[in-house]
Amino acid sequence: MTYIIGAACVDVLDRSCIEECPVDCIYEGERMLYIQPDECVDCGACEPVCPVEAIYYEDDLPESEEKFRTAATQLFSEIGSPGGACAFGPLKRDAAVVASL
Repeated sequence: MTYIIGAACVDVLDRSCIEECPVDCIYEGERMLYIQPDECVDCGACEPVCPVEAIYYEDDLPESEEKFRTAATQLFSEIGSPGGACAFGPLKRDAAVVASL
């Protein structure tokens, strides 16, 4: 299982979750943040610090937010598992569903 960042993060980019993540698995796109599912250790540290409540545990993801699970999966299938957001840097793009909003 993993955590997923949903619609409430689009155009917010608060980054509180990045500061709390102990494994550096939250990557910054142009319009929102994304959790790399293969790097996430399901610790939950990111969820309570999100000021817009955009982070969901995978099993608790509302159906209306399902496109954001797909968005993260597609985005990271293209770039893989970089092994840490800080070293990798901003993605300089977003998943297609986010870019089209």
